[in-house]
Amino acid sequence: MDIALFRIDFPEFADGARFPSSTITFWSNLGEQLISADRFGSIFTQAVELFTAHNIVLAAGNVSTAAAGGVVASKSVGSVKVSYDTTSAMETGAGHWNQTIYGRQYIRLTRLIGQGCYQL
Repeated sequence: MDIALFRIDFPEFADGARFPSSTITFWSNLGEQLISADRFGSIFTQAVELFTAHNIVLAAGNVSTAAAGGVVASKSVGSVKVSYDTTSAMETGAGHWNQTIYGRQYIRLTRLIGQGCYQL
């Protein structure tokens, strides 16, 4: 995968200090090994880019979670509480792919091209 093209397609990852090329390379190389070019055909690059973006966001979240001492389950400030309906944006049966918008887009893409029964 071309890192420069990835940063153009996903400008939110343009900051090379925050998202080093080595991290992008790691995840894109893994994606290229795990994702079937035959199955995705002409949209193979887009599938690898979504896989890469998903895993970069998860990795960044892991750093934040470790620094904070764990995953926040609930938070309030004084009498103010906010909750979000995340179920409407979730993909049924998508497991960890639901943890990022890129993962949800990837899983939708796999379903659109007839991925069929495939355990992720």
